[in-house]
Amino acid sequence: MTIKAGDAIPSSKLVQGTAEGPKEVSTDELFKGKTVVLFGVPGAFTPTCSAKHLPSFLQNIDALKAKGVDVIACMAVNDAFVMGAWGKDQGVGDKVVMLADGSAEFTRKLGLELDLTARGLGVRCQRFALVAKDGKVTHVAVEAPGAFEVSGGEAILKAL
Repeated sequence: MTIKAGDAIPSSKLVQGTAEGPKEVSTDELFKGKTVVLFGVPGAFTPTCSAKHLPSFLQNIDALKAKGVDVIACMAVNDAFVMGAWGKDQGVGDKVVMLADGSAEFTRKLGLELDLTARGLGVRCQRFALVAKDGKVTHVAVEAPGAFEVSGGEAILKAL
């Protein structure tokens, strides 16, 4: 079942690439007591993700923070090293937390997996964005296959 407004963020472990190496991040800690925008992409370094999705949040960071967002996090079914390298390539600095869900465990708990095995890509994450306040989802936007209309920074800004 796909996560929806009113649902609690499921407990899980993600991994963040840091200068000191991979660091485990608990979703319980990430979301507790904060307003968090989490957006998921099918893969780091992919065309739409690199040209539109991640940049849309970087371009709207100040406006999102002004609306009360404490944390903006990007997630993909990649490893922490790839997510860290992609964050460096995109110049995110400490503006966006880059999170790896390498085995798609959290993605499956959200009900947002995308099976691209037939294309040689394995299980990935659907393109989505959600807003959660103190661990409770207030907004979810999942893109139709191939679309980029409801999960970008501008769309989330309007939803806040």
